[in-house]
Amino acid sequence: MPRVLLDSLARPARPYAGLVPPMTVAAAAPPTSLVRRARKVDRVLAATYPDAHCELDFRSPYELLVATVLSAQTTDKRVNLVTPALFAAYPDPAELAGADRARLEVLIQPTGFFRAKADALLKLAAALCERFGGRVPSRLTDLVTLPGVGRKTANVVLSDAFGIPGLTVDTHFGRLVRRFGWTDETDPVKTEQAVGQLFPRRDWMMLNHHLIWHGRRCCHARRPACGACPVARYCPSYGEGPTDEATARTLLKTEGRA
Repeated sequence: MPRVLLDSLARPARPYAGLVPPMTVAAAAPPTSLVRRARKVDRVLAATYPDAHCELDFRSPYELLVATVLSAQTTDKRVNLVTPALFAAYPDPAELAGADRARLEVLIQPTGFFRAKADALLKLAAALCERFGGRVPSRLTDLVTLPGVGRKTANVVLSDAFGIPGLTVDTHFGRLVRRFGWTDETDPVKTEQAVGQLFPRRDWMMLNHHLIWHGRRCCHARRPACGACPVARYCPSYGEGPTDEATARTLLKTEGRA
């Protein structure tokens, strides 16, 4: 199974209890100026993307969990094209655990890496049935014990399916918080800690969506649209992409991609 696939199967050596980032040592409070700048950026992004939300279609924690696993190395749009038929065939973990592997692979093939994903989904469904009575648990410490579920996937489910604040450190989130100078950490857990100190927990869920939407639509990995960025004045990385507004606007996307 590719290392980049399925959110990483690695487990933290000492997963923390509860639903907030681990604080193994007392961390120094971030500078007040950084807190103010970070929160200003979030307010501007909130105004820029007032409809920001999870772009995976789902009706239950189970559906969001499966869709998030499928979203590895593909777009949310492609996953959303696949999941209606998938959930019609396998509406709950028990049905998915007993799925015919060949049929499952055909249904999810458009998302790529379908053999590895089918294996992960079958193991995930079996674990939900065997250990959690066929229900998706609402605790991070339980979620990360499931096959194919790491902290990123767990925090997506907690935030968007259960309304429990969590920071979803995906590639967009990590890239933007480093460009904004909020942290220079590259480790997702340390990034989660650092950014979590800048915002109250009640803001974490929407912060995820604001950053992910901005990363998909404007602050691209290879060529950010700096000249058309609504938070350019607060960004120490301004100039990594074209600063000419006309050129930058040609880089903007109206629809997000994973």
